[in-house]
Amino acid sequence: MDWKDILSRKIESGELTREEFAEPVSSTEEKDTGPLSVSTDRKGRKGKTAVIVEGFTASDAEVAQVAAWLKTRLGTGGSCRGGEILIQGDVADKVKVLLRERGYKVK
Repeated sequence: MDWKDILSRKIESGELTREEFAEPVSSTEEKDTGPLSVSTDRKGRKGKTAVIVEGFTASDAEVAQVAAWLKTRLGTGGSCRGGEILIQGDVADKVKVLLRERGYKVK
């Protein structure tokens, strides 16, 4: 018996609800941060493209959470340092869409 079977039995019995495992619904209200800057960069990366998101005024923990969410949704690697997020690959358009979906202003 694997974890999927265990979860489905707990949901059927009423111990757990399906909403506990659903992805959070995106908020349509905008966050109280300034506009985020999304740019593409290749310098110092041996020709590989990376997307940099700057302009966060939130705590480092919240920025790290947004970075982890973006990396998961895009299926790419990346990092988060000093209030900016670096996402590997040429995915600037997708990053902008996802950040707007999450309620951030993006320019």
